[in-house]
Amino acid sequence: MTDTSHTVPDPRLPALQGWLAGLSPSFGLQPDSLRSASDDASFRRYFRLDAAHEGARTLIVMDAPPPQEDCRPFVHASGVMAAAGVSVPRVLAADLAQGFLLLDDFGSLTYLQALNPQTAPALYHEASAALVRLQKASRPGVFPDYDRALLTRELELYPQWYVERHRGHTLSDDDKNVMHGAFQTLLNAVLAQPAVYVHRDYHSRNLMVLPGEANPGVLDFQDAVYGPCTYDLVSLLRDAYVEWPEALVIDLAIRHWEQARKAGLPVAADFGDFYRDFEWMGLQRHLKVLGIFARLNHRDGKPRYLADMPLVLDYVLKAATRYRAFGPLVKLIEKIEARTRATGYTF
Repeated sequence: MTDTSHTVPDPRLPALQGWLAGLSPSFGLQPDSLRSASDDASFRRYFRLDAAHEGARTLIVMDAPPPQEDCRPFVHASGVMAAAGVSVPRVLAADLAQGFLLLDDFGSLTYLQALNPQTAPALYHEASAALVRLQKASRPGVFPDYDRALLTRELELYPQWYVERHRGHTLSDDDKNVMHGAFQTLLNAVLAQPAVYVHRDYHSRNLMVLPGEANPGVLDFQDAVYGPCTYDLVSLLRDAYVEWPEALVIDLAIRHWEQARKAGLPVAADFGDFYRDFEWMGLQRHLKVLGIFARLNHRDGKPRYLADMPLVLDYVLKAATRYRAFGPLVKLIEKIEARTRATGYTF
């Protein structure tokens, strides 16, 4: 027999159940069917429950506890992205004060689960096309700017959480100068890219396989910003959770670049320049991701992301090694990681 005498009560569950009970007549909800659907790297969590609403058999409930989370950016981004022709869950009901949302259910088949060498071309084509639609709708003032301050805060997660906390490496003044110089070089380059709508986590765990021609179903868009045009593409093709041969990544990047140019998006006229923008944007993102994964482990008690660190580190070193501007950074990272590798430069 399981001992439940020390089970910790869920302080938000009664309020959530009460809210759902009030919605039940309108949406055909069965509140007693509430069960966990997933959680993520934030304080948000998701439930699934049975329903009889517009042909749906189930709906999703988001629980985003204030003050740690704010549902308003999610609701706003949902409307913007739907208007752009991107498949996102509709917000069917909301209690913003309590942090509860009732959403369409996009099922449980993620791109990560569905991707293989046979399915990848079609799935990535659809994800690229959705990204072009989103970017084509872009205009300033709709989402927060992905500015130098925000990009810098993200980069600082790498030395703070990954290098010092996770690797236990104390940076010398010379090390800090090297890192600062590399960061400024990166920031100057990515901020020079044309600005578009940026989902900011456009990868295989946030893209869902839907029936029909609506792929992908896009989730987790509440942190959308207005910033560098290659950010979402590098999130998609250099995904922290799935790795593809470089030849396939380049082929998919070329195809996306061609579609973006046909759509009139402000991408670089030369693919070589576009691909360098893509690589340098990826370097910023992956350094940040190493810091985030370390913080999730050490601060938030979520160690499952540690298994994804080696791939992300590999992305960092491969990209940085290809450019002379990051030679000192490569040497510093190798010192932190206690490894050596052959160095060859592309530019």
